[in-house]
Order: sequence, then structure tokens, then C-alpha cells
Amino acid sequence: MKKGIFYWFSNNAKMKRWMLLILIGVVFASFGMSSIIVSGETITFGQAGKIIVNFVIGFTFIVLGLIFLNKRTMEIFVESTDSRIEGDKKVNTNTLIFNKNIYDQGPNIVVIGGGSGLNTMLEGIKRYTSNITAVVTVSDYGENLTKNNEKMKYLQLEDIKDGIGASALSEDSKIKELFNYRFKEGKLKNIPFSDIYFEAMSDISNGLAEAVKNSNDVFKIYGQVLPVTEQEMKICAELDNGYVVEEKSKIASVVYDKLTKINRVYLNPTNCKPTKGVIDAIKNADSIIIGPGSIYTNIIPNLLVNGVARAIKDSKATKIYVCNIMTEPGLTDNYSVSDHINALTEHCGEGLIDYCLYDTGEVIPEFIKKYNQDGADLVEQDLSKVMERRIKFVKENLSVIRDDKVRHNSSLIADFAIQIICDDLKYKDMQNEPEYLMMNSKLKADKEINKKRKKDLKHKDKKSSKHEKNKSKFADKYSERIESIKNADKNIEKRRKRRTEDIEDKKEEVKTKVKENDKKKKAKVEIKEEIPDITKEVEQEPVIETNIKIKNYEQIRKEMIEKFNNSRLKD
Repeated sequence: MKKGIFYWFSNNAKMKRWMLLILIGVVFASFGMSSIIVSGETITFGQAGKIIVNFVIGFTFIVLGLIFLNKRTMEIFVESTDSRIEGDKKVNTNTLIFNKNIYDQGPNIVVIGGGSGLNTMLEGIKRYTSNITAVVTVSDYGENLTKNNEKMKYLQLEDIKDGIGASALSEDSKIKELFNYRFKEGKLKNIPFSDIYFEAMSDISNGLAEAVKNSNDVFKIYGQVLPVTEQEMKICAELDNGYVVEEKSKIASVVYDKLTKINRVYLNPTNCKPTKGVIDAIKNADSIIIGPGSIYTNIIPNLLVNGVARAIKDSKATKIYVCNIMTEPGLTDNYSVSDHINALTEHCGEGLIDYCLYDTGEVIPEFIKKYNQDGADLVEQDLSKVMERRIKFVKENLSVIRDDKVRHNSSLIADFAIQIICDDLKYKDMQNEPEYLMMNSKLKADKEINKKRKKDLKHKDKKSSKHEKNKSKFADKYSERIESIKNADKNIEKRRKRRTEDIEDKKEEVKTKVKENDKKKKAKVEIKEEIPDITKEVEQEPVIETNIKIKNYEQIRKEMIEKFNNSRLKD
């Protein structure tokens, strides 16, 4: 121990003030008690009042000091495990050991969805609690399998794989890379490792659901990831023109080609039973987060499984819906926030949402343009169609750019969900519970960290501005846009280079083919030169002549007619 208990008396710990408050309280309380013990004479009413006041002040100071000391201790526990700021003395404290039971006592949170949106939520929520249940769709049921998967006789579980990877204890975990790895040689060529793993685990376990549960323990993740159902199901869509699409992957393309829109989605079979543990997790949840994700292929299919929507409605948990930032071509073209909520209520009824969190739409135009080229656009912030419903709407700047794609800010969504839970606990007068103290301390720590990050960024900007004295106000204001344009230009150059490389590769392929054809032609010429010698040998051999007589059916017919006429003349 480098610092030991002496760290508690440093300025960074902020513990001395509460220790001093407790000490003052002990002094006041002791003075009051001693006054009663020492005084041998009868106590007057005024003296009794002073003793009571001293004792009450002392007792109050002791209680307040203990409460705030406990609260600050909890904050230090949280800070000791947060390594997001390098070089901060408050972070990675060696004198305090973080107790994992604090996370185990955290709120029960159920996340329902799929795709990249589910991963975003799990990455944010796992900072506050380990009591997480991710309910995901089994994405590839009902799809046409590749030859490799037909050999394996196993369906890929993309959302489950991604969910397990996003819930990993370490941010540097290789679970995602391991699951997505495809063998490059041999009989297993192009087969993902995840298919082999889940095939083996399902044989060891009693079915797919238990295989996924066992995987939660194998990979040491926060909480658990559960498939919404164990049964094989198809996600089907009925379009406005009456056309029915029975393969999930083809819904968007068919809608786009038919110039129509989705009327409803449904499951086939319709009576799919939920996986064991899904309903119990929803009933015991403190918060249920729906989305973000594809409304028709990731979110609604989960809610259509028997009993899931009803369990959410009956749950006392706070229900939060996180709306998408961008529309999806062929699925949610020209959709607004109202359209997303109406799609949920039309399929599953009222009572699914208490809060709706949606983006402000402050996305850099150059990135919107990229999405426009693919047929996508910003989700419209129109709430006129859902204002009558009992839903609280929260508008926040949630968008971040990752890998040239618009994504949700996982930390902001998680902070919002935890803040709602904290407010609910405070309303129930439970602000002194370890659960509340841990989450509230974590929120404060996050705010301080974000402030420090902003200061660091400003400090870096100031340093860079010293080197760039001639930098204009326009360049300072639109630096992000300018940077995105530069990145777009770089991407265009990269594409051009790739195209030229592809053209050169094709040219080389053509050259190699021409060389192979030339070799084949030379081989044919050599064979032709050898053929005349063989024919000469054949000509020297005696030839057996065979006379083949072909029947003349016309002559035969004339002979038969003559015979018939002669026989009649004789008669």
C-alpha cells in the first residue's frame, strides 16, 4: 500500500470535512452528556434547554457526517475503478479495493432490440450494473442458408453473438473477433467459428437457450444475453399492396422495388413461446429499454412473442424507448418519431412506453449526404401524432460519428436511464440505499470526467491555435464540417486507388489467362505435329472393305404391286 489510510486525509479524497463534522458532533454530544453527569445540583429549565440543544446539535452533526462520509466513500469506490482519465490522481486508487457486490446490487435493466443499437446500449449500461438482461431476436431463422451452413445444419445468431461481445467485462475483449472469424483453409473454409461453437454448445446443453446461457458464463460477461424464443420462426411482412415477404433479409428490397410500404410484420408460427427467463427478467426489472434498432426486424418481432408485450405493460419498471436517428431504406422511409411510436402501438398496443428519447438532428450535413446517397435520411422530429398519448419526450443530442456512420452516444443514453431510476428511488425516499449512492456517485463522476475531457480538448485547441495564428473564425466554427469534408475527400481518393488496384489486378488476371491460352495453343500445335506420323502408320495398315447393301423400299413396293395384279389376273 503506497498511500494507505493517509489518502483519506488528502485534498483529493474530500473526506476531512466530514470527519471534522463528526468530531464536532461528538464534542457537542459529549458536552451535553457531561453537563448532566457533572452537575450535582438540580438542573434549571434553562440549563436543561442548553444541554438538549448541545446534544441535538452533536447528534445531528454525527448523523450528517456519517451519511456524507459514507456517500463520499462510495464515490471513491466508483472512482477507483474508472480508468477513462489517464494521469488523474483520483482514478485507479491503489488504497481502495472496489467491491464487485456494488455492481451486483445495481438496478435490474432489460434491453430489448438487436443489431448495432443493442450493442450501443449494452456498452453504456454495463458501466453501472451487472444485472443486465439483453433480449434479442434470432436473426437468421427462415433465411436461405449457404452451402457451408447447410453442411453445419446450424443457423447463425448474429444478434446473440454481438450482444455477448458488447457485454464483455473488458473493452479490449476479443470475443467479437473470435465469433466473426472465418476459417481460411481446409474443409472448414468460410465457416464462422461461432457456428462451430454454438453447434458444440447446443449438443452439450439442452437446446439453444441453455447453450446461450452457458455461453454467458464461459465468456464472463455482464449480465446475460437471451434469445427471445427457442423456436424456429420467420419474420414476415405484409405490404400495403397485399404482397407478403417471408424472408427478413428481403423485406427492405421488396418494399423498395414495389414502391409500397409495410402494413404490418408478424411471426410464423404466431404462437412462439418466450425463452425461459425472459418473462421473469421483465417482471423483476427496474428499467426496460426498447431500442434503438430496426423497428420492424429487431424490435417488434421481440414484442410479438407470446407474453412479452403483456409482461412489459404489467411491469412497474420505467419503460424507455430510444428512437432511431436515421431512417432505413425500404423499411422506415420518411418516418418521424411519431411514426416509430405508432408502429409499436399498432402492433403491440398502448402502455409500452413511459419515456421516449430522441435526437436533436444536429448531424454534420456531409454525413447526412452520405446516407442520402443510400436512400436514408434523418428521422423527422414530428410529435403531432402522439401528443395525446401519456409519454414523456426527451430531446437530446445523442449522435456521434463512428467509422463514418451516425451512431447513438451509449454513455448519454445510459446516463439518462440511470437518472430516471435515481429520481424514482429518491421519490421513494431511498436515497441512502447503496444502490442509489452507487449510481448517483457514478453519474457525478461521469459529469466530472466529461467536464475534464472538454477542458482538455479546449486546452489542446488553444495549443493548436497558437501554432495556427492565422486561423479564421469560420474555420474555428465549422472545423468539424471541414474535417468531415477532408475525410470524404480522403475516402474518395481511397476508392479511386482501390479501383485502380482492382483494374490492375484484372489486367494481371487477363495477362495470366492470355499466357495460359498461349501455352494451350502451343501444346495443341505440338499435338498436331505428332498426328501426321500417326496417320501414316494407319494408312500403311490393310483396310478391310465392307459392302453394305441398303434396301430400296420403292422397288420392293413395285414388286409387291405386280405380284398382287398377277394373282388377280389368274383368278
